[in-house]
Amino acid sequence: MNEKIYLYTTFTRFAGTLGLLNGLTATASKELLLESFKIHPNSEQLLPIIKKMELAQDEDIKFLFNETIRICDELGPSREYITLLMIVQSIGAVVAAPDKLKENQVTDAIVERFKQEIANINQQIPKPPLFNMLLETRSLIEWASIYAIYPMIPKRIKGDGRPVLLIPPYLGDDYSTSFVRKYLSSLGFKTYRWDMGFNMVKSHYIPRLEEKLDDIYEKHGEKVSIVGWSGGGIFAKIMANRHPNQVEQIITIASPVWGVMEMKTPVYGILEFFRGKSLKERNKRFLAELEPIPDVPVTCLYTKTDGLVPWKHCMEAESYRSNIKNIEVFGSHSGLGANASVLMMTANALKANLLGLSINEATTKIERILYPNYWRRKKLKLFTSKA
Repeated sequence: MNEKIYLYTTFTRFAGTLGLLNGLTATASKELLLESFKIHPNSEQLLPIIKKMELAQDEDIKFLFNETIRICDELGPSREYITLLMIVQSIGAVVAAPDKLKENQVTDAIVERFKQEIANINQQIPKPPLFNMLLETRSLIEWASIYAIYPMIPKRIKGDGRPVLLIPPYLGDDYSTSFVRKYLSSLGFKTYRWDMGFNMVKSHYIPRLEEKLDDIYEKHGEKVSIVGWSGGGIFAKIMANRHPNQVEQIITIASPVWGVMEMKTPVYGILEFFRGKSLKERNKRFLAELEPIPDVPVTCLYTKTDGLVPWKHCMEAESYRSNIKNIEVFGSHSGLGANASVLMMTANALKANLLGLSINEATTKIERILYPNYWRRKKLKLFTSKA
């Protein structure tokens, strides 16, 4: 958060000044910002900053705009910017007095330019480095070792018969999710397979998926949780966006959940080889459905050593809503279906979201050593602890 504090300080002043320009009073502009940041994960730090902020009509909106974009550019591409964009758009949408038409037009132009600048920054996510691509070979070890590791994985979560639909990755079939399904079934979840052969990430799967979702929903009389790995997570998110009344939550595993139209990945070369036409050309409308954030709990598992999909595309905006979580795991992209930490975190996230708990509350302390965040905090304590 420390590296982003200057961004939020500058952004709130820019957004507040934009409110003044659009005809709001300083008080109304600050109240709108306070309401927008109430659910932010770092609200305790941000709300006092907004409350102390003094807004004036003579603020240089152009400087604040450029400074906000400069900081975003230096911090690099991030899905979190969708929260900033949402706030700017909400301020621009406020209806001002009839005599403020000129100001409204200026505000609309600033909002549109802000949207474009953020889009330009988020197009700069590089494809996975060659080293990560070479590391994908370790997936052979991960899949071979899971047979020995599986009996030792704790089985403490109780699924209580809750329905879970699992969707395999691109070029994968139901065998790809066999260990995840086996583990969730052993905990008492009622798991359902994809049953459509190899997943080629085509839009024509959607009607059959909708039918399957409807059947499971009718059978259980309750909402269905969806777990999607890689390309399977694309379908999980689209199902949640289309049918939030039937989807309990989604959990994506190394899935590109935003910005896929600009995503740089070696996978595209494979797609074009098999299908003769690029994914972007064939599924433009289909991929556009990925951009909205569904109104259901979202948990995104990702690995920074992913050799196939840029990991930043696999994270949803935690600052957008409190029930959106990103969790880093160790492992290769191709081996996540046979990764013990993925199996446990999938079960923990399913249960946590069903009970309204935090992920930490659903995860034991001993399990946390399997995740990078645990070691990152340990390392930080070495430098921050007092002698």
